Amino acid sequence: MKKMVLGIIALVVLTMSFNNEPDFTVFMIGDSTMANKDTTGGKQERGWGMVLQQYFDSHVLVDNHAVNGRSTKSFINEGRWDKVLAKIKPGDYVFIQFGHNDEKPQPERHTDPGTTFDDNLRKFVNETRSKGGIPVLFNAVVRRNFALKVQKNDDDEKLRNLDAKQGNNVLEGDTLYDTHGDYRIAPANVAREMGVVFIDANTITHELEQGLGREASKKLHMIFAPGEHPSLPKGRWDNTHYNIYGANQVAVLLIKAVGDQIPQIKAHLRLSGDTVPVKKR
Repeated sequence: MKKMVLGIIALVVLTMSFNNEPDFTVFMIGDSTMANKDTTGGKQERGWGMVLQQYFDSHVLVDNHAVNGRSTKSFINEGRWDKVLAKIKPGDYVFIQFGHNDEKPQPERHTDPGTTFDDNLRKFVNETRSKGGIPVLFNAVVRRNFALKVQKNDDDEKLRNLDAKQGNNVLEGDTLYDTHGDYRIAPANVAREMGVVFIDANTITHELEQGLGREASKKLHMIFAPGEHPSLPKGRWDNTHYNIYGANQVAVLLIKAVGDQIPQIKAHLRLSGDTVPVKKR
């Protein structure tokens, strides 16, 4: 009798464990605008992929592999893609978003739109499909670039070293200017060629930032006045990376766009109207 009871308990536990398994995983590969961040000491920076899990129900697992400073080339050459590929199961999704670092001149990162950048995107698509996964291509989110004078397209990672005083010396107007050129077009071309869902993250975030305007758009980014936050005593002027509020705004807009094209994704979203449950700082 005791063995029978123990057997029933074991069966119940086993059944519960199966029931708690997600229906599918959303893998994310990309750069710092998507990546997980260090939150120790009250740090405020977030990638939009870092906050995405809260907008899905318990049937979906978000596994974010995006890393600061990576291009398609360095993500592949460092073996990061192989680690993701080994985990993909049939029915899983792979969200692919690069461009910010592919356009950088360093040979270990640089690719060209129309050739090597596109080839790497094709590799992600083909190999995801070889495992039964479903690729989704995004282009790069915009930088908050209202500068009246053309800014040098420097390493985004160095932006974290700019304090508020340095940033305030940049003269800005009311028009948001593109910094990505053909790197924002190439993912759309590859998606069309290969029959992949494409999310125009560049246009979506351009409309967000331009709609907010020069001043209000600062609330999305790591732009803080000196003393505004304890983790940034000198302030910060970073037009690329998102704070908590900005990452949530972008995550909601982008995952809604995915849901509009993929019914299975939409069925598992937990969104409340058009608002994001995060207070502005």
